[in-house]
Amino acid sequence: MKKLSGNLFLSGIIALLFFVCVSVQAQSYQIPHLQKQGVTTQLIVEDKPFLILGGELGNSSFTSLEYMTPIWPKLQKMNMNTILAPVYWEIIEPKEGQFDFILLDQLISESRKHQIKLVFLWFGSWKNSMSSHAPAWVKLNQERFPRVKNDKGVSGEILTPLSQNNLQADVRAFQALMKHIREFDGKDNTVIMVQVENELGMMPSARDYSALANDQFMKNVPKELMQYVSKNKENLVPEFKKIWADNGFKNSGTWEEVFGKGTATDEIFMAWYYSKYVNAVVEAGKSVYPLPMYLNAALNSPGSRPGMYPSGAPLPHLMSIWKAGCPSIDFMSPDFYTPNFKLWCDLYTRQGDPLFVPEHRFDNTVAAKAAYAFGHYEAIGFSPFSVEDTKNPETEPLGKMYHVINQLTPIIATQQGQHKIEGVLFEKNTDKTIFQLGDYEFTVKHSYTLGYEDKAREKAWDPAGAIFVQTGDNEFYIAGSGIVSTFKNLKDTTSIVGILKTEEGRFEDGAWKVIRHLNGDQTHQGRHVRIFLEDYSVVRFELYNYK
Repeated sequence: MKKLSGNLFLSGIIALLFFVCVSVQAQSYQIPHLQKQGVTTQLIVEDKPFLILGGELGNSSFTSLEYMTPIWPKLQKMNMNTILAPVYWEIIEPKEGQFDFILLDQLISESRKHQIKLVFLWFGSWKNSMSSHAPAWVKLNQERFPRVKNDKGVSGEILTPLSQNNLQADVRAFQALMKHIREFDGKDNTVIMVQVENELGMMPSARDYSALANDQFMKNVPKELMQYVSKNKENLVPEFKKIWADNGFKNSGTWEEVFGKGTATDEIFMAWYYSKYVNAVVEAGKSVYPLPMYLNAALNSPGSRPGMYPSGAPLPHLMSIWKAGCPSIDFMSPDFYTPNFKLWCDLYTRQGDPLFVPEHRFDNTVAAKAAYAFGHYEAIGFSPFSVEDTKNPETEPLGKMYHVINQLTPIIATQQGQHKIEGVLFEKNTDKTIFQLGDYEFTVKHSYTLGYEDKAREKAWDPAGAIFVQTGDNEFYIAGSGIVSTFKNLKDTTSIVGILKTEEGRFEDGAWKVIRHLNGDQTHQGRHVRIFLEDYSVVRFELYNYK
């Protein structure tokens, strides 16, 4: 064998050291986590704030490499940086105590290859209330793994949350899952967050009438819950506080003695036992790999009673119960298949909790709502459901919106939590909004109000949405579509606000690149800043004041 020359040997050493340094650097990131910036909660991935420009896969899509092969390009064409995908208890633990993560590892590797992050949805004890994804060895042994019963004594395909056997089986499986994710992905951070269970809740009655549940329902309300609500009396959500108040703010007694008789008490009872169950699962998972974890809820329609919707779910009117029973969860999230997007987002964030929309019907509103969520609520992320079903990913409005939001992400991340970001959403009955950034009042309308666009004459207007970000006293950026904005100086009301400069552009390697100067017809000679509905753009503009 020939001896290595001095220079070649030295080059080899340098190359090896470089490889080691790069490897260490690649492995030195903290695990994904949440942190506060001002009044906002940010998701930190690879040591930087991360906005989930997401999409949730259909429940059976993420089950084979073959099925996913044509889906990856669709996701990339829609500019998604994250997908939400289920993990099935029945798949990873087909026999009790025997775990199989081969398929999961393959799918994580494919996500990594396509530079797409993952949020895993744990379909454990419950998926859409039902225990459909529990393993066969659980389903076939009802004596060991008991189910709920409705008010007529009929069993449902729902594991009761009052069973320790059910809980311990789920705990062991979830802990094994999180341990494996840490071992397989802890250095790569492909998996950035986990949803625990899926749209859980009791159906079709408001509470479980199994022997285990009836026994607990006849007992006094647990001291742990009473101590929490007493200590946090002034901060309880108003819907729950009213129920307690109407029964005299009693500090002890049975469920019906403290909260009264009826389905409202039945639902509070279920929320407590679901929350305690989930908290044990979350604690077990975080003990081995503490990724951020959240819960999702199927929203209740107006006038519906508990049991018509999943009773006891992490819904706004039960938030105080869930915070008492499940303190280990990081936040709770709404799944949208109902109207009133603003109302529900307000309810989920009214106590300062972060917003993440993990599931929304994939319709013509999602692009505008994504912009509004990231702007108005400074959301962690947004994710429509069954995104792989789109036929034309290249022209999908959501993908266009994600493209402009992604460009603005570094600026958004810097300004979050400092009252320098706002969002607008224009739907069927809303075509105008007013807000303040810095010294300026913004009056923003749907671009159709100008009458310039062909579809402005149609009876139904397509949704529009945008994010506004303030980066200087007089400098702002907009990302979105379908808006027109005018301005007023609130600090000096005698001044007239003019538009000093307007540019359409994009960010390349962090630097702003101007595509078009827009101070002419595109701003109506300085009267407004606008982006037409079909023109998904990033616009930078500066304001000035004159007498």
